[in-house]
Amino acid sequence: MAFEKVTREQDYSKWYNNLVEDADLAQHSSVRGCMVIKPYGYAIWEKMQAELDRRFKETGHENAYFPLFVPKSLFEAEEKNAEGFAKECAVVTHYRLETDPDSEGKLRVDPNAKLEEELIVRPTSEAIIWNTYKGWIQSYRDLPILVNQWANVVRWEMRTRLFLRTAEFLWQEGHTAHATKQEAIAETDQMVRVYEEFARNILAIPTIMGHKTESERFAGADDTLCIEGLMQDGKALQMGTSHFLGQNFAKAFDVKYATKEGKLEHVWATSWGVSTRLMGALVMSHSDDEGLVLPPNLAPIQVVIVPIYKGLDQLEAVTDKMDPIIKNLRARGISVKFDIRDTHKPGFKFAEWERKGVPVRIAIGQRDLENGTVEVARRDTKEKNTYELTDIENKIENLLALMQEDIYTKALNFRDNHITLVNTWEEFQEVLENKGGFISAHWNGTTETEEKIKQATKATIRCIPFDNPQEDGVCVFSGKPSKERVLFAKAY
Repeated sequence: MAFEKVTREQDYSKWYNNLVEDADLAQHSSVRGCMVIKPYGYAIWEKMQAELDRRFKETGHENAYFPLFVPKSLFEAEEKNAEGFAKECAVVTHYRLETDPDSEGKLRVDPNAKLEEELIVRPTSEAIIWNTYKGWIQSYRDLPILVNQWANVVRWEMRTRLFLRTAEFLWQEGHTAHATKQEAIAETDQMVRVYEEFARNILAIPTIMGHKTESERFAGADDTLCIEGLMQDGKALQMGTSHFLGQNFAKAFDVKYATKEGKLEHVWATSWGVSTRLMGALVMSHSDDEGLVLPPNLAPIQVVIVPIYKGLDQLEAVTDKMDPIIKNLRARGISVKFDIRDTHKPGFKFAEWERKGVPVRIAIGQRDLENGTVEVARRDTKEKNTYELTDIENKIENLLALMQEDIYTKALNFRDNHITLVNTWEEFQEVLENKGGFISAHWNGTTETEEKIKQATKATIRCIPFDNPQEDGVCVFSGKPSKERVLFAKAY
């Protein structure tokens, strides 16, 4: 499918949707609000998984798996959590279908197959996991529990967009149990920093770490930490969250441990997660009007080689020359695709791999063989240069490292140029409508003012940044005293 030429400036939403489908990342499914992640898109997600999973295990976490279904009584045990997700829940009420006697060939729910207890299709797994932990934890010797699961969840969204907001999506969710409050707080902080480092070094996306306001916290959390990215249209995207759950779930499920002194205490909890929403962040942070732009550290194919030839003799000559180079590149951990399809011309292949965001394209033909050179094209800047084949492996490896850095720097400069300090309500509205990005402004700390600003502008407080300097000021909306600035933005 040819990439439909709708620019970001013309229609950002349509540009995004077209790119996701034309780059073969995903498509809408026949199930309303759900998506099909295509092989190329799933390959990118697999690389995200691998990089995150390695980081989780390096910090002492283990993977497990818990049921998709949560008995309604368990889901209701932690009231704030249940209330927070109630409107998004899919509920299983029956377990069997039968032939409809009034309609030939059709099926209906068997009215005699009603479940004794309704089951919630997990929107998140705290309830089922903490009910399980009750049987795992008796003593301080059983702590900490550091568990992560890779899973799917269902949140019945009414307005969906591929990757960013779908009724079913993929994610990881960490759930940990600790003997002390200090340990749990340290875990919460550690994991949001793992996410920030992953976003920076793998996705090449700069993010801001901070605390969510009380109204924006995860339902059932005492504190929520987050990483916030800024997309090219000036809107923010919450890319990952880490929650300090206090003893809320331990009390709801009566999870206690015996201390060294023999006393019974409720354990302390965290949960943290990122999802396939990161795929949307990747698209919106770096891509252009020609298609996807992938940072080399994440690209399933880092180098594509397109031979230009007439006849099998020239193809064999190119293949003989490139085979040892391909082996050497792969030995360095660089993924290479040698595109020898005879069903498409080189121009088609160039456009296809550009649309799919492959970082480096190498073109080589008969004249290149004679000169001992290749043409090397960068996807991010579209620069083309002639490289001598001598020591080509080092040159490509260095180029990929440079591109990773350049892609991040470009995103960082954009982000930093779109953080604007304002001191008045008039400035706030002007920047929000005409420039976008993050707005650093004073806020009086009340949920009432936060909600009024949201109703007036659709802007929300994205976070209270870490290491926020204390600074006397007045709230841009209410004029009441304020001790620090927070970051506002319109967001996905």
